[in-house]
Amino acid sequence: MRMLLRGAAALAAVVTVASLTSGAAAHPRTERAAGTVPSSEAAQIPAGVTAGVAVFDREAGTFTEQVNDSAQFRSASVVKLLLALDFLWNRGPDYTIPAADRARLEPMLRGSDDDAANHYWSTYGGSAIIKRMLDRPALGLRDTAAPPAEYAGYWGYTAMSARDTVAVYRYILEKAPAPVRTFIMDNLRRSTRCSSTDHFDQHFGIAGSFDRPWAVKQGWAGKYGNGTCGSGAESARTQAESAAPAPRAAAGVDLTRPALHTTGTVGADDRTIVAVLTLHPVGTSYGKAYTDIGRLTRSLNVPGGVRPAGTWFGTWGELVSVREGPTTGDDRITRLPAGVEVLVGCQTRGQVVDVPPYTNEWWAYLPLYGGYMSNIYISSPDNRLPNVPECGSPRP
Repeated sequence: MRMLLRGAAALAAVVTVASLTSGAAAHPRTERAAGTVPSSEAAQIPAGVTAGVAVFDREAGTFTEQVNDSAQFRSASVVKLLLALDFLWNRGPDYTIPAADRARLEPMLRGSDDDAANHYWSTYGGSAIIKRMLDRPALGLRDTAAPPAEYAGYWGYTAMSARDTVAVYRYILEKAPAPVRTFIMDNLRRSTRCSSTDHFDQHFGIAGSFDRPWAVKQGWAGKYGNGTCGSGAESARTQAESAAPAPRAAAGVDLTRPALHTTGTVGADDRTIVAVLTLHPVGTSYGKAYTDIGRLTRSLNVPGGVRPAGTWFGTWGELVSVREGPTTGDDRITRLPAGVEVLVGCQTRGQVVDVPPYTNEWWAYLPLYGGYMSNIYISSPDNRLPNVPECGSPRP
């Protein structure tokens, strides 16, 4: 039985277009110059989104953002942090990790592998893992709770809050034995764009808002359709929830609306811990949720965070390809979730793309993907995007 809820996902490649619709944002929005971070009075939460937010500046020892930070959300794959900690707890003076467990833990932390989470949940007592974590004063968890009894097999229904998520990272960074800290954080810094289980793009939120260094553990849950990430992988529908009983609200934890969470650290020496937990209206597409959590994350005051320069645009179309160069013959890097917002760094002329009645020779370079997409799939009235320099030219 699959144990519910993935971590996060990745963008894919090939283009199949059904209709021309407006993108996530019809008008471009230019990002501040690289290296600057806005000071925000409060998180800017998109309409229809329920969010719990906590941002903690470790250098100053204070929170810079707190919005509904004690509210419980189903954790999705964020709970994998607790599964890893539980396994590593008191492993001896050298904290040796057997090869078989390293082969599970690394993809669980980097690619949010669900099979690995299933193994640790079933092998080490399921909900008893959460009880052990709650009984450990060093963690200081206040809002975390095991899944409801009728969902005891589903680790993704563990409840967590934004402030508890910050507490988990603070334990890892400030109290955990050095081998534990190094193992977990090094793997989170190596987060893969594509989730290893269901091919979702997991570089949203923190990973899509800041230049490295960052480390992330993402989470998502809900009927988001198919993952599209990877150079050639077929779309794979999430299966974890299909095996679960019909969800309901449990002890104040919403198990019905689609969830998308971004958690981790930003900046040199893991300066700032960021936890953004979100719920979206039923029926929200993955691309829309991806865009909304990105906008919310970019609105936050995150000391030490460096934002990539560029202009944000909405996109249209299904499975739009991002390629290594500005032609359809270049290798495909990934495919975009339908309607996702993208950061454009520059644009260049390339192969003419025809989607009748439209024709466009311009291609946009997407720095967060390291590749190009045809401007024909960007929500802008002109073939050449406004206020975007040609590649190789200085920004206007």
